[in-house]
Amino acid sequence: MPGENLTRVEAQERKALVSVSSYDVTLDLTTGEETFLSTTVVAFSATAGASTFIDAFTRTVRSVNLNGVELDAASVSDGVRIQLDGLADDNVLTVVADVAYTNTGEGLHRFVDPVDGEVYLYSQFEVPDSRRVFAVFEQPDLKARFTFTVTAPSEWAVVSNSPTPQPEIVDGRRSTWRFAPTPVLSSYVTALIAGPYAVVRDELTSRDGRVIPLAIYARKSLSQYLDADYIFEKTRQGFAYYEEKFDHPYPFEKYDQLFVPEFNAGAMENAGAVTFTETYVFRSKVTDAIKERRVVTILHELAHMWFGDLVTMKWWNDLWLNESFAEWASTIATAEATEWTEAWTTFQAMEKSWAYRQDQLPSTHPVVATINDLEDVQVNFDGITYAKGGSVLKQLVAWVGRDAFFTGVAAYLNKHAWGNAELADLLEELEKASGRDLTSWAKLWLETAGVNTLRPHIETDDSGVITSFTVLQSAPEDYPTIRPHRLAIGFYDLDGGRLTRSHRIEVDIDGESSEIAELVGLKKPSLVLINDDDLAYAKIRLDADSLAVAIENLAGIENPLARSLVWGAAWDATRDAEMPASDYVRLVLSNIASETESTTIRTTLAQLGTTIRFYVTPASRAQAVAQVGDALWALAQDAAPGSDAQFQFVKYFANLASTPAHVDALRGLRDGSAGLPGLTIDTDLGWELLEGLVLNGAAGQAEIDAALAADNTANGQQAAARAAATIPTEAGKLAAFDSVVDPGGDRAGAELSNAIVRATTVGFQHTNDPSVLGAVVDRYFSSLIGIWESRSYHIAETLVVGLYPAPLASEGLRDATEAWLDANPGIPALRRLVTENLAGVIRALKVQARDAE
Repeated sequence: MPGENLTRVEAQERKALVSVSSYDVTLDLTTGEETFLSTTVVAFSATAGASTFIDAFTRTVRSVNLNGVELDAASVSDGVRIQLDGLADDNVLTVVADVAYTNTGEGLHRFVDPVDGEVYLYSQFEVPDSRRVFAVFEQPDLKARFTFTVTAPSEWAVVSNSPTPQPEIVDGRRSTWRFAPTPVLSSYVTALIAGPYAVVRDELTSRDGRVIPLAIYARKSLSQYLDADYIFEKTRQGFAYYEEKFDHPYPFEKYDQLFVPEFNAGAMENAGAVTFTETYVFRSKVTDAIKERRVVTILHELAHMWFGDLVTMKWWNDLWLNESFAEWASTIATAEATEWTEAWTTFQAMEKSWAYRQDQLPSTHPVVATINDLEDVQVNFDGITYAKGGSVLKQLVAWVGRDAFFTGVAAYLNKHAWGNAELADLLEELEKASGRDLTSWAKLWLETAGVNTLRPHIETDDSGVITSFTVLQSAPEDYPTIRPHRLAIGFYDLDGGRLTRSHRIEVDIDGESSEIAELVGLKKPSLVLINDDDLAYAKIRLDADSLAVAIENLAGIENPLARSLVWGAAWDATRDAEMPASDYVRLVLSNIASETESTTIRTTLAQLGTTIRFYVTPASRAQAVAQVGDALWALAQDAAPGSDAQFQFVKYFANLASTPAHVDALRGLRDGSAGLPGLTIDTDLGWELLEGLVLNGAAGQAEIDAALAADNTANGQQAAARAAATIPTEAGKLAAFDSVVDPGGDRAGAELSNAIVRATTVGFQHTNDPSVLGAVVDRYFSSLIGIWESRSYHIAETLVVGLYPAPLASEGLRDATEAWLDANPGIPALRRLVTENLAGVIRALKVQARDAE
């Protein structure tokens, strides 16, 4: 299955036996298009006489030499691990192997640019994939120094964790780069990026006086779009912020940022050589939300240089701390060190909505999750690990105080520099800095699952003066923990159509009912907002009077974060079947035009799409889709020319178009016969308009092929795959399904890259008529085991989630899913993904029933 497993017990046993000093890794990238030659020399100490294994995903093992003795490679290696018996006190192991390139975004990914035929490579090692490039003790607590020597075409750029040396010419076409040893690192943050990348260079001065070289890389065919000066500016702002707050200079010799093709995530924190998805190289117009997200991502990875790379977790159960800290740190740095001052509003709209959604799935887990093996790690790269953890850290900052929090973090980083640490080590420093005992806090927040709901209960006298103010706290039945919260309560008064905060208090609450005596005697305002400023992690509800005012005057709330909290409360109430889906549609359409925050618009429009396609009662769905399409087109026409709002309304209109009039509008935009003032139809927006036409049967494969001929780039190929998978017929959906799964068994679908697979699944889900997905239900369930057993983890997850016919959202799909789960009790990681799919259907049915009332 996806990534042969390593259990925590195995890792602990190996750690007890082995201590690694160094790796000397030599890679020859000129041996062919399928494989490269990998030679690893590992120096390590061990318990004399003990046996263990080293991880190595190999095509062919040429030789294994342990302490001068040649071992029988065929007997000690199974292509995944190499068995090592009879170890000495001090050992030197040499492994020579042919290793395969991948096209899945794991290990050493190989990409051929369709524009110019150039080859680009990059590594992605988190979680367990450095073993796909060299022999390694693959676990985070076996740190070592790494020396990389790389032979590659002479015209290439070659980048790793250490500064790039001058290459040595081997012959007329090849050169060798001999990198200096790295500091002590975990293997998953080592890196190799190679190819004819274009580069822009700069430098900055660290707080300790060192000059830190900076570089930004991108493919040659994309480099014209690289806004390097802006990226360098954000990088400098992040360096200055973190070096001050962490009280520790940048730990590495240089800082390279590389935008690489077909990347599975947003970015990866390789020490001194961060890789980013090249969707952050903007060849066409993007929303302000995406521009801000890029800044947050840049600062997220920079934070990891200290928290994750300098100090690393001992085992993956503290993965959450690694990622959550970077989520929190990048948000506060974005808000305080860059022009994106409303980053906490973005955090509330995006990260918190993700966290609340994940925390209400049956697969939810404590922030500190039980990680028994690598498969547990893979499925826990989720909204709990990133978004809930980041939210809980924000709550912790409020709990201990901002200054004390930074003081504790700085002490933690300086105390454990270049080593491994655990959550308890951080909490120890935070307790010292704040004087607060965090034992109970950590147990309630980090060791239990589920999200609480907070509601105000307010009583007044005849003159409107508050006589009683109580915050009621509830918990879901399956996860009944009641938690302490540090939160703010805001009063907002309505004046001339504007809702302005007139009073705020910050309090600690605990238990199912908390009396707020400080508010008794005050006049009840137009709007009461608990969790004002979004300090706490909890769903909130408004009292009836406040809800009525908020719905009527949502656009009038002056503070963007307060406005986002009200948007979020309405969305949570809709998902929880407390508010009819149709009411949420009306709320959005009545207020979205005046929303100022790009991410709030983006998130709310995405939730609007979910509502009309999944949550509105099926009998009203077609009408609702048409109504929303009409409204979005009207909003686009009325928006300020060239504005971010106009751009977003057009994008979502294309995604939700459903009527002949919508088709006419899309066609007019695309061919220029009916444009909008200030709106430019560039390449990527042109693809979105074409997909909207395909969605409605107004364009097909011929038009897709013509568009691809005009844009035969990596982006164009992905857009074409997505558009083809959108063809709104049973035959079209079956063809999309077969193209990535290949149920016939010859695995042709496995040749597609991760990016094409992902784009195809997005198009597969895109439909106005869910019934066309009915034909794939049986095929989906009959293919699951084969997918899981034959594909890498990332591709398997993409297919299991992306090909689930979720838009059906029917009792029949629910029953078929439950039947599969009943018949397949094994493979916990696969069952978790399918169970999450099922949870979406069950929730949709519940919300549909509420809407039908």
